[in-house]
Amino acid sequence: MRRIGPDTWAGLAVLLMCVAVGTPTLLGGTETAIPRALWAVLFAGLLATLLVAAFSVESRRWPARISYGAAVVLSWLTVLAAPGAGWLPILLVFTAALSAYVLPWWAGPVVIALNTLVIGLAASRTEATATGVLLGATLYLLIQSATLLSTIAIIREQRMRRELAEAHVDLRAASVVLADSTRAHERLRIARELHDLIGHQLTALTLELEVARHHDGPAAREHIERANRVARDLLGDVRQTVGRLRTDAPDLRESLTAVVHDIPGLDISVHVDEDVHTTEELTMTLTRVVQEIVTNTIRHADATRLRIRIETAPDRTLRLTSVDDGRGTYEIRPGNGLCGLTERIAAVGGDVRLDGSDGFRVTARMPVP
Repeated sequence: MRRIGPDTWAGLAVLLMCVAVGTPTLLGGTETAIPRALWAVLFAGLLATLLVAAFSVESRRWPARISYGAAVVLSWLTVLAAPGAGWLPILLVFTAALSAYVLPWWAGPVVIALNTLVIGLAASRTEATATGVLLGATLYLLIQSATLLSTIAIIREQRMRRELAEAHVDLRAASVVLADSTRAHERLRIARELHDLIGHQLTALTLELEVARHHDGPAAREHIERANRVARDLLGDVRQTVGRLRTDAPDLRESLTAVVHDIPGLDISVHVDEDVHTTEELTMTLTRVVQEIVTNTIRHADATRLRIRIETAPDRTLRLTSVDDGRGTYEIRPGNGLCGLTERIAAVGGDVRLDGSDGFRVTARMPVP
């Protein structure tokens, strides 16, 4: 079930306030300058266009702007057609606040100025005095300005929180990759030293013992044979150790836990099955893939929970599944992040499936070397 976030609840509250403001006029409590049925059509159109604009902000910019423009015009007509409705100009306050989400920063003051002119014109059509018209228009000008500035501040804070969380994920992923790379280089250094120094010495010892074995002396021959076997076993152990040092991968569970630990505003869990074994290259790939999944969730999903699971599929491939409780999308348009994620998995011979019908789900399959 998809999560209803604070922004959605706020939008529903605004919608209810709009309905409450217009209800007295709908019920005949206020006179209208046009037939009430036509005014009801204008009011319903205003509510519809506001909803379309609000829910199209994230996915479709131009439909949101077109709907918002229609909502602004309809709000003007709605207020001018019922100039005696005392609280109806609050609708213009809501349209001014919505401009922060839909239009560039400079368009908000323009909308406020035009709304103020409409409010003044509507007030002048009543029995209010010039002073009353001026005070009313000024009051709504201040309310609109304060609302717009507050909305801009909220949007900026949300953006900064997302950027901070993204930077947090990137920093942790970079630290994990750097630590794993350092360990890999150290393993290779030790492997080279073991091979070049101890391995060389043991090889020389084996050759010397091989020569000594052909000399006379039964008692010496037995000890030489035993030393020869020990030396050969030791050489084999050294080679086996070198091989493990070259092939052992960093611990996948520790690497992923370090990446997702303590991300602000997002509850993340990572589960890696016990039978999952990866190479160093595959561990680095999965680390970067999980980093991109977390960043994408913070940036676009508006989610509070993210669940990631890595397991061995029945066909013996490695399967990564991630799902969040965000808003999702039925029309997925991969950006640089998702394209990079797909390319990383394709580089190790895997494939990716994306699903935004209920939250956002990423399913990736990779062959295990």
